[in-house]
Amino acid sequence: MELTIECQKRASDAKPNAMRRSGQIPAVLYGHKGTESLELAIPAKAAELLVKNASVNNTLVQVNVTDAAWSGKALLREVQTHPWRGSLYHISFFAVAGHGDLQVTVPLHFVGDAIGVKQGGGALDTVLNELAVQCAPDQIPDSIDVDISGLNLGDALHVHELSLPPGVTAVGEGDRVVATVLASTTARDAEADAAGATGA
Repeated sequence: MELTIECQKRASDAKPNAMRRSGQIPAVLYGHKGTESLELAIPAKAAELLVKNASVNNTLVQVNVTDAAWSGKALLREVQTHPWRGSLYHISFFAVAGHGDLQVTVPLHFVGDAIGVKQGGGALDTVLNELAVQCAPDQIPDSIDVDISGLNLGDALHVHELSLPPGVTAVGEGDRVVATVLASTTARDAEADAAGATGA
């Protein structure tokens, strides 16, 4: 997913709270010029729409700084909200040009019906709902499909068994469990009762 946001340089004497009261959200752009950062101001309505449609550490945004002659693609890195009001407080971007592959977090989308659930009466336990991956900025997937249809009772699907898009590699240990099919509570209770009766 790629979105566009228009913003301006933040005045050096601008106070964040005063900006918010006037309908502006403070933001910062990192990575556009070495270790320098660029302080920004975004219209609140545009910022709220962006946050509604974007995912942190997953969505590329075309950032146009109208009064600084800078524009480019950036990753939405952080969204801060007010501790109890829940209102938007601050946004951080990371410019991706010239930085090579990025590490991003991608949601997992489980597809299919596990055999162990349909026929064995088990319950699907999704251990991971998102996955850290490394890829080029233009190859960031919106999500990764995980086919669970072949899982039987007691089976587990691991990270190294996932089918990832071309150019995308998982970050971290490949033997992490993504999903497993557990015997249902009712089935486990029945087995325990049977074992107890046999033991008696």
